[in-house]
Amino acid sequence: MDKVKALGQWVVSRLVHFWLPLAITGSLLGVAVTVTAILLYKQQITVQIANLPVREQGKVTAKRVGLLSPGEHLQIIGQKNKWYHVRREDESTGWVASWLVERKKPLAKVTPLSETTIALDAGHGGSDTGALSNQDQYEKDYTLALARRVKTQLEKRGARVIMIRNQDVLVPLAQIPQQAEAKHADLFLSFHFDSAPEKNSASGYTTYYYHQENGSKELANAVNQALQSRLPNQMHNKGIAFGDYLVLRDNDLPAILLENGYINSDKDFKRIKTSQYQEQIARAIPLGLDHYLSQQMP
Repeated sequence: MDKVKALGQWVVSRLVHFWLPLAITGSLLGVAVTVTAILLYKQQITVQIANLPVREQGKVTAKRVGLLSPGEHLQIIGQKNKWYHVRREDESTGWVASWLVERKKPLAKVTPLSETTIALDAGHGGSDTGALSNQDQYEKDYTLALARRVKTQLEKRGARVIMIRNQDVLVPLAQIPQQAEAKHADLFLSFHFDSAPEKNSASGYTTYYYHQENGSKELANAVNQALQSRLPNQMHNKGIAFGDYLVLRDNDLPAILLENGYINSDKDFKRIKTSQYQEQIARAIPLGLDHYLSQQMP
C-alpha cells in the first residue's frame, strides 16, 4: 500500500514538475496570440467613401499616388499630424487623411478641401466682449455664431475643423495661433466685426493678411473674391489689406482675419444679425478655400 501511495505521489510530482509549466506556457502563448491578433485587427481599417486620395506625404499639397475605393482594406503602418501611413492590398504604401478614411457618412465629392485641416477663431469671448453695436450687442456673440456656421459648411465638404473656442470663453491671444499649429492645422481663419470711432461712419467688409511668403495674401484674395461673389448686393467690399494683428503676425500658417462688416453701423448691423447674411458668408468661404487650394496643388 505504501508503495502504491509513493508511486502516486511520484506521478503527481512529475505532472506538477513538467506538465504544469507546460500548461501555463501554453496559456500565456494563447493570450499572446489573442492580443497580437487584436492589435493587428486594430491596425486594419476599411475605406467607407469613394475616391479617397492616397498621397506621397502626409499633407494635402503632396503628390497624389492613388485613389481608394469603398471596401478596400488598409493596414496602418504609421501616423503623423492626423494622417495615416498605410499599406494597400497590392502592397503599395502612401498617406491618407485619417478623418476621411474613418468617415462613414457619405461625401458627395472628395476635394483638396476635404483633406485640409482648418482652424477657426471666433474673435473675442468671455470677458473680452469685442466691439458693441449701437444696440449694445456684443461682437463676441456674432463671431461665434458665424464660426459655427462656417464649421458646418466645411465639415459637409469633409474638412477637419478645429474651433479655437466653441463657447463663450476667453482664449489668450498668444495661445490662439499656438493652438492652431499644435493641432496641425493647414489654414487659419479669424472672424471679427469692425467698429468705427464714430457710430454709422463706416461700412463694408475687409479681408486682412500679414505674411506674404507663406500664402496668406493669396488666401485673403481667394476668400475675398468668393465673398464678393456671394454678397454682391449685401455690403461694400473693401478688398484685402495688410493687418498687423497678433493672431496673423505670430502665425506660421496661411492665415487671414475677416472683418465682416461694421457692428456699430446700423446699416451693416441690420445684415450682420441675420442668419441669412451669416449663412451667405459661411457658404462663400469654402469656395474661396477650394480656389486657394487648387492653386497650391502640384
